[in-house]
Amino acid sequence: MIGWLQGQVHTSWQQANRFGVLLVTGGVGYEVQLSRRQFAALPPSGSTLSLHIQHTVREDAWLLFGFGDRAERDLFRELVAVSGVGPQVALGLLGELEPSQLVRAILQADLRLLARAPGVGKRTAERLAVELRTRLQQRFAELAGPDLDLASDGDGAPDNGLAGLEASARDEVQLTLSALGYEPLEIQRALRAVGAQTGADAPAQDAEAWIGSCLRWLSRSTP
Repeated sequence: MIGWLQGQVHTSWQQANRFGVLLVTGGVGYEVQLSRRQFAALPPSGSTLSLHIQHTVREDAWLLFGFGDRAERDLFRELVAVSGVGPQVALGLLGELEPSQLVRAILQADLRLLARAPGVGKRTAERLAVELRTRLQQRFAELAGPDLDLASDGDGAPDNGLAGLEASARDEVQLTLSALGYEPLEIQRALRAVGAQTGADAPAQDAEAWIGSCLRWLSRSTP
């Protein structure tokens, strides 16, 4: 399997929403598909280029997808592991958003931001947020930056008000409120406020109760 290539840029190409480069190394030209952002950053023809490669073997083709660094390639692998997310959708996400923006959007269940990518609708955005939230938080949280707010009290410590709300229930609350049109920051503030108000009496895993409480808090806090 090919994991990395270094060679000379021969030609670049675009076909509708697909982008790529012919990279010549060792007398062989490799067709490598790229995200729109990677394509826009290509050096001139004849320049040396190094790419981390995802080599995908299908019955009808061997496909190469190129990335500027290993972390972005690994993020691509996580994306295509989600049901309904193929290589072109994953490239569309990485072409629309920087890796750090993409990780933040998934961790914060920002469905509207995810749906900006070509081929990503509401249901696909929901699957990304639900299926990848835990894995990305473990592997790629550093990409999102130290200021990422995932139901914390602002200094990186867990919010005690949410201690009784399991991750799966919290994801359901966030996705529901996001689908209703609330922004990620509004949702996080509502979660903290409801957790602080109810304390130990909060329902441990009752997502519906939390949704109702968050909606009441949001309606009162909206001018």
